[in-house]
Amino acid sequence: MKRLGIERFPAFLLCVVICCYASFVMLIAVRLRIDLAYDGTDFYGWAKQPDMRTVQGEIERVLHTVLRVPEGDDDEPLRLTVAGRTDTGVHASHQVCHLDINEETLARCVGHMQVEPVMALKRRLQRMLPNDIAIRSIEEAPEGFDARFSALERTYVYRIADRSSEIDPRIRNCVLHIDDDLNIEAMNKAAEMTIGLHDFGSFATPNPGGTTIREVKTAYWRRIPQHPLIDDGNTMGERYRTPAVESGLLCFTIVADAFARNMVRSLVNGCVQVGIGKRSVDWFAEKMTTPLREGSTGPIAPQGLTLEHIEYPEDDQLAIRAEAIRAKRTL
Repeated sequence: MKRLGIERFPAFLLCVVICCYASFVMLIAVRLRIDLAYDGTDFYGWAKQPDMRTVQGEIERVLHTVLRVPEGDDDEPLRLTVAGRTDTGVHASHQVCHLDINEETLARCVGHMQVEPVMALKRRLQRMLPNDIAIRSIEEAPEGFDARFSALERTYVYRIADRSSEIDPRIRNCVLHIDDDLNIEAMNKAAEMTIGLHDFGSFATPNPGGTTIREVKTAYWRRIPQHPLIDDGNTMGERYRTPAVESGLLCFTIVADAFARNMVRSLVNGCVQVGIGKRSVDWFAEKMTTPLREGSTGPIAPQGLTLEHIEYPEDDQLAIRAEAIRAKRTL
């Protein structure tokens, strides 16, 4: 009897086989949510690049090692999807990414440990990653979770030591020193203009096919006060007034649904130019009104910037949020 070729296989049966196989694959795959932090000083940003040390590249390299998966394996790529790509030199105290992985592959990292595979993976990553990356938690992600598209908002903080403050040497890598006195009142007038839905074309670069329209929830500058080391309500605390690591710093906090490329650092640069008197508040207002990128609105140095928080909705809203955020923004 002549062998039946695939080209003569009934189309509807072929579809059934493909669907059954896809369902089987989905049953044995798991999505992990990974919360982490890193000192961005020695990284060329988050995104993996050939011959460059990046956060994504370091984590994926270690994943391939602990899970015994060859790099370039199409069946198990071990590719991370991140909530927000950080640029060269930018830090994160709270970054989130997700990883899709086969359950059988995940189980390989258990070895002699008497723990669940997810905990085993966390311990092995913590042990093998360089000391400028810290894994805060790993857990199985709820249905519909997407680290990037499910996020409701991101929070960044930019830290500056101006002439009237000092840098604590313990945090020198995440603070920018400026040898000027900054006018925080004028800077806050500029920052207030960014709140709401705007086209930040003067302060950002769009991704291919994207826009620079973003919604800023809050944005403000404040100088971190000095507090007593011992807060017991009497004079003993005054005798122990040792500065905290951030005491005296000027911090810019901004929260938005998402950020376009170089948006935060360019807004900080604009505010600083207003703060030192090089530009006026009216100049900043014009840049917000007319979204045109030019030399005076480029990004400030990266080392003062830290991604501090990613906020997500309740579990039953994750997929809905992911679908909504994929739509192109308009004013």
